[in-house]
Amino acid sequence: MSWITLETEMQLNEIREKSTDRPQVIFKHSTRCSTSQLVKSRLERSKLPGSVDFYYLDLIRYRPVSNKIAETFRVNHESPQILVIRNGECVYDESHLGITMDDILEQTGQN
Repeated sequence: MSWITLETEMQLNEIREKSTDRPQVIFKHSTRCSTSQLVKSRLERSKLPGSVDFYYLDLIRYRPVSNKIAETFRVNHESPQILVIRNGECVYDESHLGITMDDILEQTGQN
């Protein structure tokens, strides 16, 4: 899997803009959580659609960005957490072991 590293709040504006052309996915990962590591590993073993951008946020290192995501997309902070962004809005979010590539593909229209 080729993640796009999410490190700045300015990138959230780019994600919103890009989401009008193609779905954007944000994965919020805690490097201190075994569940988060399990979910990340499961995602990385999955086949990825070429028409979706996948962003990776290390929320321990970039906690202010994680907080801004919750504010911008009106979701509760969770870890791990996946958000699907389309047309500038979060249309799907899931956390913990509820995160599956099949659900992501369905929410991005890739199934």
